[in-house]
Amino acid sequence: MAASKNQRVIVVGGGLAGLAATVRIAESGIPVDLFSIVPVKRSHSVCAQGGINACNEVARQQGYSEHEHFDESIYGGDFLAHQPPVYEMAHWAPQIIDLLDRMGVPFNRTQEGYRDLRLFGGSLYKRTHFAGATTGQQLIYALDEQTRRWEAEGMVAKYEHWEFLWPVVSDDGVCRGIVAQDLRTMQVRAFRADAVIMATGGNGLVFGKSTNSVVCTGAAAARCYQAGARYANGEFIQVHPTAIPGADKLRLMSESARGEGGRVWVPAVKGADGKWGKHPDPSRDPRQVPENERYYFLEERYPKYGNIVPRDIATREIFNICMEGLGVFGGNMVYLDLTHLGREYLERKLLGIIEIYRKFVGEDPADVPMRIFPGVHYTMGGLWTTYTPKPDLKGMVPGAPNSMMCSIPGLYAFGEVNYQYHGANRLGANALLSCIFDGLFCGRGVVNHVKNASRAAADEPQSIYDGVVKQEEARVKRLAESKGAENPYHIGRELGEEMTAASTVVKSGPRLEQAMSKLAELRERYARIGVDDPSGWTNQNLAHARAVGDMLAMADVILRGGLERRESRGSHYRTDFPERDDARFLKTTVAEWDGASKSAKISFEPVETGLVQPRARTYGKVEGEAGKKPAAQPVSV
Repeated sequence: MAASKNQRVIVVGGGLAGLAATVRIAESGIPVDLFSIVPVKRSHSVCAQGGINACNEVARQQGYSEHEHFDESIYGGDFLAHQPPVYEMAHWAPQIIDLLDRMGVPFNRTQEGYRDLRLFGGSLYKRTHFAGATTGQQLIYALDEQTRRWEAEGMVAKYEHWEFLWPVVSDDGVCRGIVAQDLRTMQVRAFRADAVIMATGGNGLVFGKSTNSVVCTGAAAARCYQAGARYANGEFIQVHPTAIPGADKLRLMSESARGEGGRVWVPAVKGADGKWGKHPDPSRDPRQVPENERYYFLEERYPKYGNIVPRDIATREIFNICMEGLGVFGGNMVYLDLTHLGREYLERKLLGIIEIYRKFVGEDPADVPMRIFPGVHYTMGGLWTTYTPKPDLKGMVPGAPNSMMCSIPGLYAFGEVNYQYHGANRLGANALLSCIFDGLFCGRGVVNHVKNASRAAADEPQSIYDGVVKQEEARVKRLAESKGAENPYHIGRELGEEMTAASTVVKSGPRLEQAMSKLAELRERYARIGVDDPSGWTNQNLAHARAVGDMLAMADVILRGGLERRESRGSHYRTDFPERDDARFLKTTVAEWDGASKSAKISFEPVETGLVQPRARTYGKVEGEAGKKPAAQPVSV
C-alpha cells in the first residue's frame, strides 16, 4: 500500500549511514525524524580520513573487478562475514561513487580528469577513492546538503542534541518508536514511528582512549541489546596500527599514509646471523639513522603487501616489535615515515592528517618521521541483523523488508552498529562504503516494511509510549538523586584501562577471566555512584553516568564472546588458541541479554560461505624469525 500521511520512520544517528537512510526514505515519500546526539555535521563520520573503496574503469584496467573487491573483503574479514551482503555491497560500490560525485563530493582527480585512486590495506590494486585525507568530512557534508533539501520540503525533522534512550516495542513484539532525551532541556519524551533505524556507530569509549569521538560510547546499541535485540561478534575490535598516543585520546593517522607510500620502521641493527636486534641509540634523531640501521619490518615480513597489509596484521606486528624492545625510544612507538614523498605531494594528498600531526605533536611529517602506535578504532561486531539472499547467493533481494532488520521486528541497524559486512577484520575504506550502502540499498527495505505493515504506529495505544517514558524518567531521577561515594568517571576510566589491557591486540583465557572479575567489581561499584550535578539543564554528568552503565553491559558482551571463541581469527588473537578453527568457530557469536543475571548468554550460528570457500589467510608472510607470534603482554593503547 502507499505510504499514509501518518507513517513515519525514525533514524537514530546523524553520520553517513543515518544521512543516507534519511535521504533514501524521504525520497520514497515517508517522513523521517532524524536524531543525533551532536550536530549532524559533527557526527563521527566526519573524522574518517582515507577513502572509500570501489572498482572503476581505471581499476579495471589494472585487472581489478567488483568480484575482486568482494573476495578481498571476505578474505580480509577472515571468512566470518555472510557473503551475500558483502557481494551486493561490492557490486553497488561503483554506482555509489558515481552518485557521490554527482552530489558534489570533491574527489581527487588525475591529470586526465579521472577520479584518482590510492592503495589501501589488503589489496595489491588501487581501488580507494578519496578527497585528500578528509574523505569522511566531504561525504557527510554532501549528504547533509541532500538531507537539508528534504528538510526544506518538510520531509525531514532534525532532532540534534537528543539522545536515544530506549526503543518502544508494542505487544506484538514490533518496534513502534523510541524514547529520547533533549540534552539541553533534559526533557524525556516518546516518538512514534513505523520503523526505527539505529545508525549510532561504534563503542570506542568502552576502551577509554580510542580514535573515536568521545560520544562513541556504544550506549545506544547497548540499550537496544538490553531491550531484547541480539548483539553479534562483539569480541572483534579493530585496533588501528597508526595513531598518535595522547593524554586525552588517540588521534588517527589514516591508512592512506601507508597507501600513498608511507613506510613503517624502527631503528635496529642486523647481526651476523641476519636477525635484527636493539639499536644502541633508539632515541637518535631519525633523520640521522642510516638506511642500513632502519628495520622496515612489514616490508621484510610481508614482501608481497609490505606496508599495506590489513590492519589486524600490521597492528600485531607493530605491537610485537615494541614488546621485543625495538620500539622508538625503547617504548611503545614506531616510525611512520613520509619524508621521502616530498612536501608538495603530502600537502596535495594527505593535508588533513599532516595538519593534525603538526597541531598535536608540533613536528612536520614532511621533515621528521611520525611516531605512532596502535589505537582502538572500530568494532566489527554490532547489532545482529538479517537479510534475504538471492537464490544463487550473489547478493541480497532488493527491497526485502528484512534487510538489516534486528531480532526485534521494525528495528534496523545500519553502518558500524550493524555487524554484517566486515567479519573478523574490516578492510580500510570499506566502512564509509558499508554505511552509505546500508542507507541506500537497505533503506528501500525499510520503506517496504512500513508500506506493507498491517498495523501503524499511529494506531498504537498511548500507554505503551507512556510506560517507557516513565521507565526512563525514573532512571534519570535515580541517577540525579544518587549520592553514593563512587565516581562514574573513575569507573569509566578503569573500565577502559582494563578492556584495553585484556581485550585488544592479544588476549588469553586467564586474562579475559581476570577482566570479567574486574567487570563484576565495577558493576558492584556502579550501583553506588554519586552524580554531583543536580541541574535540570544540559546535565552532561548525568548523561555520562547513564552511559557508563550501558558500557559495562557492552563490555560483558565483548569479554564473554572473547572467552567463548577459543581460536584466533582476524582481530581476535588468543595466545592460548593461536590458530583459526573453522570446524568449531566459522560461526557468528550471538549475545542475548539475560535479565536475571544482567549478563550475556552466548551462542553461535553458521555463516553463509557459499560463494568463496575459506582458505589460509597469510598475505604472503615470510615465516621463521618474522613469523613469531605476538607476545602475551599487556599494552597501553
